[in-house]
Amino acid sequence: MFRLLVGLAVAIAVGFGASYYALTDGRLFAAVRVGPWAAWPQVGQPLPDPYTRAYLARSGHLQLGYAEGIQFVALTDDAGQPLNANCHYRVSGRVPGASFWTLAATDLAGANIAASPELTALHSERVARSGDGALVASISPELAPQNWLEIEPGGPFQLQLTLYDAVVFSGGNTTVDAMPSIERVGCP
Repeated sequence: MFRLLVGLAVAIAVGFGASYYALTDGRLFAAVRVGPWAAWPQVGQPLPDPYTRAYLARSGHLQLGYAEGIQFVALTDDAGQPLNANCHYRVSGRVPGASFWTLAATDLAGANIAASPELTALHSERVARSGDGALVASISPELAPQNWLEIEPGGPFQLQLTLYDAVVFSGGNTTVDAMPSIERVGCP
């Protein structure tokens, strides 16, 4: 009887643990990860896989349709440290092909934390690019050079890079080679 109860407890713990992992990180199930960035490519499909449906039910966010675009979210920098709104970050590199993209900073519930109501996100039509065409942007509560997204200081936050009319995952392509890096420049 004791072995049966222990076996049942282990099975329940493994089941709940695997379910929690699939819905939060999900990289072994349905999420695609490139560095600190994660996306759920099945979002917007007519018949998404069960893990994507569970992720959508858990997050409660309105998602783009499959043909409209895809959103990548980063909760950490490239070193694996959680993003902190008191720190200064540099986001640099190539953005995967898309007709239009936005880069926004939100709290963990998805509310925008931009300090300016006039500039709630950086977007592809209004950023200066480096000599090779790559994005170089600063995300910080304090003034920074180049493309700067001013955010309200506070605690943890996430970056959302939304690609509209994206070529990523279209036409059978299911890989992303590179995403912009997220480097912590400093914290007060």
